[in-house]
Amino acid sequence: MICDTCANYVYDEDWECYTCMVNMDEDDYYRLMSGNAKECPYYQDNDEYKVVRHQI
Repeated sequence: MICDTCANYVYDEDWECYTCMVNMDEDDYYRLMSGNAKECPYYQDNDEYKVVRHQI
């Protein structure tokens, strides 16, 4: 998984670690952890310059 580059993967100061902020249901979580999902359906690219590169 590529959680490190996802916009939903943020530092939680209470837990003092990075966590996913998506509130997914149990079925989605199971599919993601079991490897049946090719990619996370909630993944959001954290690349600020993606739009700029696309315009060039």
